[in-house]
This record gives sequence, structure tokens and C-alpha cells, in this order.
Amino acid sequence: MTDASAVRLLTLEEVAAMLRKSPAQMRWMRHNGTGPRAALLGGRVMYREQDVLEWVNAAFDRGAA
Repeated sequence: MTDASAVRLLTLEEVAAMLRKSPAQMRWMRHNGTGPRAALLGGRVMYREQDVLEWVNAAFDRGAA
């Protein structure tokens, strides 16, 4: 298990900016299950930075272009 103090959490808006998507696109991807893993923490959608990076790397591994 990962030490919670070492986990960097990102908001939906931060992830959208990182991936050059709109927040609406990120919500749609989360709804469809096609985006990075997310969790509802304190009533707010949050992403672990590591999960986002793994999702990006997996896309490159698949050659999704």
C-alpha cells in the first residue's frame, strides 16, 4: 500500500489541463470509464497523479493514434 503522504492528488480541472481536455470531456470520460481512475473524496472528484501518468503511458503502449 502507498503512503498517503506521498500521493499527489489532482482536481478534475488540473487533470483536464494536463491532458489538454475540457472539464466536460473529463467528466464524460469518467462516466464512460475511458479516462484515468478517479475517486470522490470529500464530495470532490480527485485523481492520483500516478494513476493519470499510468493511463497516459498505457495509451502510448497501445499505440492509440
